[in-house]
Formats: sequence, C-alpha cells, structure tokens
Amino acid sequence: MSSTAAAPARTLRTGAVLADLLPSSRVRDVALVVGGAALTGLAAQLSVPVPGSPVPVSGQTFAALLVGTALGARRGFLSLALYAAVGMAGVPWFAQGSSGYAMPSFGYILGMLLAATVVGALARRGADRSVLRTAGTMALGSALIYAVGVPYLALATGMTLGQAVAAGLTPFLIGDALKAALAMGALPAAWKLVGRKG
Repeated sequence: MSSTAAAPARTLRTGAVLADLLPSSRVRDVALVVGGAALTGLAAQLSVPVPGSPVPVSGQTFAALLVGTALGARRGFLSLALYAAVGMAGVPWFAQGSSGYAMPSFGYILGMLLAATVVGALARRGADRSVLRTAGTMALGSALIYAVGVPYLALATGMTLGQAVAAGLTPFLIGDALKAALAMGALPAAWKLVGRKG
C-alpha cells in the first residue's frame, strides 16, 4: 500500500466552520469559547470616543462577528455570553475599560450575542467561503447589532429613535464598511489556505 493510500487527505464534514479544523475535543471547545471571549475583550480596548455619542468606535463588534463566523453558532454564542457575563460581573473589558450593565451602550453587547449566533449559523452554510457571501454575512451581523443596540440606546438615554440613530448608528457606518472589507479578505483566504474553498 502506498504512503498516499495510508494517509488520506483530511476532509471536513459538510457544514464545517474554521474552528472545526482543529482536533475535536471538549477541551478544544472550552478553549475556543474562552479564547473568543478574550479576543472580544481585547478588541474592545481598541476604542475611540465619538463626539456627541455615548457609544465609542471599537474593535469589539468586528471581533464578535469574527468569533461567531469562525466558531459557529453555539460556540460563538457561548463566547459572547461569557464576554457579557464577565463584563457584567465587573471585569473592565467592555469598550473604554468599562464594565457592568448600567450603560447606554450595553444593548450593543446584547446585539453581539444575537449577531454571533446568526453569522455562526450562516458560516455553517458556507457564508464565509467567498468574498460576496462574507460581505453579506458581515452586513447582516452588523445590522443585527444595531437593531438591538440603537433602540436600547434610545431607551437608556431618553433619546428619540432618530437621535439614537444619529448618535449610535450613523457615525459607525464607514468603520463598519472597513471591518467588513477586512473580513471579506481574511475569511475566504483562510478557507483557501486549508483547501476548503466554497
């Protein structure tokens, strides 16, 4: 028997996400969930205040979408749930080193939970395998974050919905487009590197 026959090429089951490339184990899943939460917490520290808005520009939304896409719906949800729970418990790893839940921007964190779950489910259907599909996935994930975050901002601050859109959505659109462009290059490229182009 040839060495090629003895060592067949590794293949992934249909519906795999990038995290499934790692050897499967409970330890792996725990490490991925904790790592995803830590990545989001670190990315949140890359934040810039927006004049006139209680919501800063930060890297946490991009990290949340990347975690959901790379880990899949279940692990992505658990990562963001861990991130939210630890921050609510007092660890200052929300944007600008904040913590707790009594802040106007907390709705965006809840939106990230939803978005990570949805983009993770879409990734299992190949939504991160091409540039166009990744763009659509990132756009949907961002929309879900705002769909929760903006109304929460309005309720928490007494703003009208229009004021909340102006303060909590409009200033972030260009940054979101840049983050989507980064994901559009990175995720399909990762699949090409492992020979799993969709």
